[in-house]
Amino acid sequence: MDITEVCVLGGSGFVGRHVCHALAAAGYRVRVATRDRERAKEQLILLPTVEVASISIHEPAQLAAFARGADAVVNLVGVLHDGRGEHSFQSAHVELVRKLVAACRSGGIGRLLHMSALASARDGPSRYLRSKGEAEAIVRESGLAWTIFRPSVVFGPGDGFINLFARLLRLTPIVPLACPGARFQPVHVEDVATAVVKSLAGPGGVGMSYDLCGPRVYTLRELVEYVGTVTGRRRFIIGLNDRLSYVQALAMELPPLKQVLRALDMLMTRDNYYSMQMDSVCDCDFPFGIKPAALEAVAPTYLGPLSPRARYQRYRGQAHRDES
Repeated sequence: MDITEVCVLGGSGFVGRHVCHALAAAGYRVRVATRDRERAKEQLILLPTVEVASISIHEPAQLAAFARGADAVVNLVGVLHDGRGEHSFQSAHVELVRKLVAACRSGGIGRLLHMSALASARDGPSRYLRSKGEAEAIVRESGLAWTIFRPSVVFGPGDGFINLFARLLRLTPIVPLACPGARFQPVHVEDVATAVVKSLAGPGGVGMSYDLCGPRVYTLRELVEYVGTVTGRRRFIIGLNDRLSYVQALAMELPPLKQVLRALDMLMTRDNYYSMQMDSVCDCDFPFGIKPAALEAVAPTYLGPLSPRARYQRYRGQAHRDES
């Protein structure tokens, strides 16, 4: 089946914006579902083939009407912290996927692409990983032509991981670091977006689950040290042992500290601590012949000192004009 029109859930988020740009560049017509239409329009306004719709994706009737007539749906919705209502792991990761599968079936949409996370499993150590694992099972059992993507931490301009460390290093001369030995294999957001687009080009990705990782494994300590080097803010890092890492996460959940850290996008919870007990790494080749970009080749363009060249690269990246 030829695919020309794609619906994207979560298209106004960090990964979503890059996916929408990559889809538009590849010639697809794209519909983006959002509750904040004006904010999404500002981020995607330069894309003439992208339509932004203001709907509640958690309302089955609205979701079905939004997806109807599309050839494929891409689900990029995810939350990092377990909240209330639609922001809970159960609602955002599990119930939404059930509603989406039902909408695809009722609308005759056969193709579903789903963004999960590396190490997701129904028996995972954290609620986050378990909910992601349950969602994967729903997709696999849907009867649709599905593809699942399981990235490690995703980096790029505007990310919530590498930039978190940069903010942290601006605030304190000493960093008490929980889980310093946790291992990650950061993957560039443009490579993730390219994999999504290429999986739509033919039947090769149907029924496949792809782990998406960059070319190098880092410990959490190494990542923080690297960000310090690039930004010129090297700090003294105190690696916390397992017990103190748990205590730190517990303390961060207590009000009012939790509210302050959430506002700063620096919250770490016990569920995050449990997730980091699993290495977010893989030893498989990147799919579709894509050569993944190294962190060292990209991060300095948006983290480094604001030289004229760095400013240009940062503005260019933020404008999403560097798609190939």
